[in-house]
Amino acid sequence: MRIAVYLAHPVPGSFNHALFDAVIDELRAMAVDVIAHDLYAEGFDPVLGAAETGTVAEAPVTDDLVRRHQRELLELDALVFIHPNWWGMPPAILSGWIQRVLTPAVAYKLDSAAGTPSGLLRADRALILNTSDTTVEREQTIFGDPLERIWTACVLPYIGVEDIRRTVFRTVTDSTPETRTRWLGEARALARDCASAHFTGGA
Repeated sequence: MRIAVYLAHPVPGSFNHALFDAVIDELRAMAVDVIAHDLYAEGFDPVLGAAETGTVAEAPVTDDLVRRHQRELLELDALVFIHPNWWGMPPAILSGWIQRVLTPAVAYKLDSAAGTPSGLLRADRALILNTSDTTVEREQTIFGDPLERIWTACVLPYIGVEDIRRTVFRTVTDSTPETRTRWLGEARALARDCASAHFTGGA
């Protein structure tokens, strides 16, 4: 099995980085072929150029890193995304990755004039690990958890990934070392599930 793990957090030593390291370590212990991407460390350029804005035909790609990520996508069995909740959105670098990498003729095609998408990826499952400083009550009653909609309605089903599991670790800023250790254990268990045959979506 080949799984790509994508990290979108700019601060080395952050809890997001600890999640990234734990997930990679757990997957490799299971003999999974892991492709690890720290998007900030790689210097991924999130800015979508004018020539890349088409929604039907394959866009011309001049960025070697974008091309590399697109080639890898075609050989993946699962995807893991690790990032904080910033303003109810992924960090800009990950939003740009979505826009620049998950393009027509690479990740999906539109099957009709009405724009019905058909996913092109082999990957059939995804795991999303988020961190947040918003309580679950405030997230649900005031904000409506926009990240849930982004990943499970707008992005992943569009490219054909229907088996989705998402977990939010909150609240991070006031968490204790013991809580973070427990969370890392949960992340490892989720990573094991992602690589197993019985993986099923649901937070």
